[in-house]
Amino acid sequence: MTRTRRNLLLVAGVLLAAAGTWAAFRFLIGEAPPAQPEYLPQAGAAPAPTTTGPAAPVRQADGTLRFEFENETVGAEPKGVVPAVGQWLTGVDGERRVLVVDGRGWARGQASAGLADKARALYGERYAEFLDNVQAYAYFPLAVAQGIDDFRAGEIELRFKCVAGRIDQAAGIVFNLKPNGDYLVLRANCLEDNLVLFKYERGSRSSVKWIRNTPTPSKQWHDLKLVVQGKNIKGYLDGKLYLEHALSEPVSGHIGLWSKADSVVYFDDIRVESTGRNE
Repeated sequence: MTRTRRNLLLVAGVLLAAAGTWAAFRFLIGEAPPAQPEYLPQAGAAPAPTTTGPAAPVRQADGTLRFEFENETVGAEPKGVVPAVGQWLTGVDGERRVLVVDGRGWARGQASAGLADKARALYGERYAEFLDNVQAYAYFPLAVAQGIDDFRAGEIELRFKCVAGRIDQAAGIVFNLKPNGDYLVLRANCLEDNLVLFKYERGSRSSVKWIRNTPTPSKQWHDLKLVVQGKNIKGYLDGKLYLEHALSEPVSGHIGLWSKADSVVYFDDIRVESTGRNE
């Protein structure tokens, strides 16, 4: 799809949404998920082997926290992250299990099942405030990482693979996630070939810094890394430093994974090295 056509579809989506006709928009872009998603074992294929071991993230001897999905149940919600908005589940890429976000039902803007209980576990008495804000970002799937309650400095690195999406194919690292639902995200996009630092605050989104011409082909694995040093942010894509920015205040909060709209993205090999407080 050309960028012009995709932009026209976006404009059409805004107009149709204003008229309350999301069903028509879904028909227009043809983004209904397939009967057999590509990340689940195909009919007649051997079932994914049963594995044993911890599904939660594992802390290494050097203090690094690693999230892998080989011990998760295919087709079920993962245990290493807390899905907050959108559909997050364990899938397969070849013989390897991966975390999948499937945004092809994004027009519904649904929160994750059991979100109230998950928010209460994350934020205690402030869970209702968190719920109100994350649901305002209905078209931005979000999953919160387990085991890291207060990331202030260090590195967050992951691999991602954009698989499908007519409107977007976006993968991001969320950080500075507050109890009220505000957060920052470093986002790559396989349709736009850019790297952006976004801010989400009180139900609205704004770009902080925008880097163009960052080659990110679809259906290939890429590395995304965020480095936080005090107020300074660095964003790397496939090992190359593209983005640098100085925030107005230090980072402190939960971290997680992010996507947008109808993106279908695989995530794997998530690594968090904290040089500040992390729990």
